Amino acid sequence: MNWTKAERYRSLRDVSALEMEVLRTKTAASPWRFGYHIQPPTGLLNDPNGFAYYDGEYHLFYQWFPLGPVHGLKHWYHVSSPDLVHWIDRGVALVPETKEDSHGAYSGSGFIVDDTLHVMYTGNHRTDDWTRHASQIIGILRDGVIERRNVAIPSIPAGYTEHFRDPKVWEEDGSYYAIVGAQRTDETGCVVLYRSTDLNEWTFLGEVKTELERFGYMWECPDVFELNGKHVFIFSPQGIEPEGHRYHNIYQSGYVTGTLDLETLVFTHESFEELDFGFDFYAPQTTEHDGRRILVGWMGLPEIEYPTDRYGWAHALTLPRELSLEDGVLKQRPVSEMKQLRTNQFADESGTHIEMISPERYELKLSTSGEDFELELLKTEEESLVIRYEKDTRELTIDRTNAGEPFATEFGTTRTKVIEVTSLHLFVDSSSVECFVNDGDAVATLRVFPSDDEKRIRYVGADATLVGWKYE
Repeated sequence: MNWTKAERYRSLRDVSALEMEVLRTKTAASPWRFGYHIQPPTGLLNDPNGFAYYDGEYHLFYQWFPLGPVHGLKHWYHVSSPDLVHWIDRGVALVPETKEDSHGAYSGSGFIVDDTLHVMYTGNHRTDDWTRHASQIIGILRDGVIERRNVAIPSIPAGYTEHFRDPKVWEEDGSYYAIVGAQRTDETGCVVLYRSTDLNEWTFLGEVKTELERFGYMWECPDVFELNGKHVFIFSPQGIEPEGHRYHNIYQSGYVTGTLDLETLVFTHESFEELDFGFDFYAPQTTEHDGRRILVGWMGLPEIEYPTDRYGWAHALTLPRELSLEDGVLKQRPVSEMKQLRTNQFADESGTHIEMISPERYELKLSTSGEDFELELLKTEEESLVIRYEKDTRELTIDRTNAGEPFATEFGTTRTKVIEVTSLHLFVDSSSVECFVNDGDAVATLRVFPSDDEKRIRYVGADATLVGWKYE
């Protein structure tokens, strides 16, 4: 289907109940709907937004175009959870209907002020000649709906283009700070910083000075926080060329660690590292509660067609991951609450050749001696997702060449990470795999679209142990 501008920029307010019911029926017919991941009821999901712990629950919003698997008029959809595992559908929370967000309520963050959940997001407006104008808007969650409070940053400072979005807000020493993704007028990416004491008047402090002076053409979804005495700066740079085994997705997401000086705006940091070496990960956002820093990402990428498109929906969010900074490495582990989803244990076997029937959705732990191995998931007569490790080169490769219906093959069908592997912790859902390496040293996230045939798990290699639990 060729979507016109008029079709892409219809508001949910203009859609009949019958039309939405037809869309829901089409989506429900998809064979690849998830069992335990956050997914859209219809249409397209992208960036996680407004992630915050408030009033006894984690609140999470996401970018949502309700009418189809394309990027159009972005709304915010709302889910909440007491435990990061069981998510309650709260419905649409933000419909763009002011001049400033007439063409989309773009990404933003959540923060608590006076026992109230606030958000700051980017309003996207287009003029009659389709010129973009971005502004940063603050809203408050009341009765499940985000009510606009004020336009906090109405214009773009000199030296930057209208690609100016995705504010992340935090409070420090009595002031609020907002870091915003930006593009300089010479079309290079960066981030800038604002400060406010009252959420009304925001002072432009300037550009954060990093050692990544010319690193892509736009930096999206910035996030800054402290872990283990260091600042961690997460962002999604666009326009990075492949380099060895790195940067093979259409867009990247990664981090640097170091020290951010809020007076000089100088960020002294280590090298940029990718957060995820899989195929389908972008635009992550974090929140903090009870001393834990939790990350959720978009399990997808822009500008790629997915097999679910023909059922009128696209994408999901990753499992929540707990972050820790250990020896300079940002470790990501699945939150321990995921154990609540375990039902019967379907595997507990050791050996050099292990094969078994697999459930549709499951958690699997592989422990090895660090020698060569090959693990096949979603295995049928014709298909399998292959995870292969070669000790001599320390290369862990995920190969989805024959893992079901092909898509995005122009970006390659394998991803490789150089790392010594002793264990894998895998979460398999109806159309996704998340692979945690060595207790969080690395993660790979990927979508797969297998047939509905009976599937098997097969391991061949040095002596290893496989333990697995079925998820309903």
